Amino acid sequence: MRIKPIVGAGVSIGVLCAGAVLAADWPQWRGPDRTGLSKETGLLKEWPAAGPKLLWQAKDIGYGYSTPAVVGNRLYLMSNKGLADEYVQCLNATNGKPVWTVTVGKVGLPDQQPNYPAARSTPTVDGNVLYALGSAGDLVCLETSTGKLRWRKSLVTDFGGKPGIWAYSESPLIDGNTLVCTPGGAEATMVALNKKNGNVIWKSAVPEAGDASYASVTVAVIAGVRQYVQFVQKGVIGVEASTGKFLWRYTQTAHVQYGGNIATPVIYGDYVYSGSGLVGGGLALVKSSGGTQTTESVYFSKKLPTAIGGAVRIGDYLYGTTSQALICVEFKTGALKWEERCVGPASVCFADGRLYVHGENGDLALVEATPDAYREKGRVTPPSPPDRGQSKAWAYPVVANGKLYIRDLGTLWCYDVKAPS
Repeated sequence: MRIKPIVGAGVSIGVLCAGAVLAADWPQWRGPDRTGLSKETGLLKEWPAAGPKLLWQAKDIGYGYSTPAVVGNRLYLMSNKGLADEYVQCLNATNGKPVWTVTVGKVGLPDQQPNYPAARSTPTVDGNVLYALGSAGDLVCLETSTGKLRWRKSLVTDFGGKPGIWAYSESPLIDGNTLVCTPGGAEATMVALNKKNGNVIWKSAVPEAGDASYASVTVAVIAGVRQYVQFVQKGVIGVEASTGKFLWRYTQTAHVQYGGNIATPVIYGDYVYSGSGLVGGGLALVKSSGGTQTTESVYFSKKLPTAIGGAVRIGDYLYGTTSQALICVEFKTGALKWEERCVGPASVCFADGRLYVHGENGDLALVEATPDAYREKGRVTPPSPPDRGQSKAWAYPVVANGKLYIRDLGTLWCYDVKAPS
């Protein structure tokens, strides 16, 4: 473990934010509730022709696809330099200046094909600590103020973990005093750890689950049972939160050969939506009977949201992208409301009535979140983008405290999207 405090970052390490998460913070993967939805208001309803005001651009944050976690005036993300140094870094959210950097391990599975070896996971901030998972399976708990190590585990050596072709990409879930993540494989498909010390609470060996894939665990009460839902190699699964007991599986949307199951499932009541770009999207209804849970397929189509950038549910409607377009469908029926190319396949989040759409081509669009029609409210191409080679702009957008943060490999942009007072 290597900690590199940054001298002259314009901060006092002793007084960094270590308190409660604010409503406008974005403390983990896909926001406060892992839904891609922000509760923030008072944002621009439409962008100027030149786009929102660019506050700063950091061009030397290292390689990778991690999105930032933002709490107060601190920003945390994972990056790598080469294949031997994958690290967590803390930046000043007001200017992008570095505060500290901590190496967690090497980049996992560097010989993957197609070849995109890089840091992938988003740190999870919980009070005065954060949790981060390296692509090689190095799981660490660090103090947010200095990066000091609290504890460390390896999903591979400690739990016999089996990652997919493109290494570990999951962002750890904190649920009360429990940390949940997905080693994959026969020994521990999923594990629950004591967040304070990393001790095992339970290990869940889900039959016929296969390796870990690339989605992140989420928590919900489904059919009367509090559970953790995850998209692994052979399908979407649910396990009981208190015990790790396997509850149900849904296999129709899984790409088993490559395990290319990336987008976090979207949950609404007892319904679970999932999608894979090489297969299609579908909705499963989870039912309980006699202490047993089963799934029923509600609908399935190759023309539903399946892109790496995931989907968001707003009311009764689901918004996400296919390989070509942004679409809106009725969540419980799959009926198409509208379709528009927008910026092509993209990652999405929602705040204050608008969709923030980050295209794989690097462009940004602001779109009104309405089932009535596609209504674009602004578009911009971030300046001085990195050379992606064969890669794409896969990082998700983040809206926090009146700012829009966009990461693209070695670069991070911060835009002011707050409406004038």
